[in-house]
Amino acid sequence: LMMIPIQVSVVHHPLSLIEVSKFLQHSENGAQCLFMGVVRDHNQGRKVNAVSYDAFIPMAEKVFREICEEALQSVGLAGAIESAGSSGSTRVILIHRVGRVEVGEASIIIGVSTVHRDESYRISRTIIENVKHRAPIWKKEHYLDGDSEWLEGHSLCSHS
Repeated sequence: LMMIPIQVSVVHHPLSLIEVSKFLQHSENGAQCLFMGVVRDHNQGRKVNAVSYDAFIPMAEKVFREICEEALQSVGLAGAIESAGSSGSTRVILIHRVGRVEVGEASIIIGVSTVHRDESYRISRTIIENVKHRAPIWKKEHYLDGDSEWLEGHSLCSHS
């Protein structure tokens, strides 16, 4: 039995695509799907200049791991697979930044590496949708007018 490598972390520093790409490398894989969530300059009609994220890190990392495992199961790649299957090359990484993140900077990177592209897309999409609804991460927007507010919801608001 082989375990699929899953790496999850909550960090205080800018996110690195190089770190993600290195983790995803595997000679059997023909697909790498990278998703980056970046801070945009507006939300619900207000001009935004930064967002602060806060998290209870041990809980966030535990939830992230569960979300990644469930996403693998949803496409038929369970946490442990028979060595007969070539899906032992699958890799999943999820890194979320906390602290102040400026407009244009990444707050989250999800990387999925699989033999074929379809699984990579499906796993990545499943992970981000679940992070949006389940992650114990709180988001405070800082507005151009100097105001700031914590957004409602468990975390990353329920509207797209």
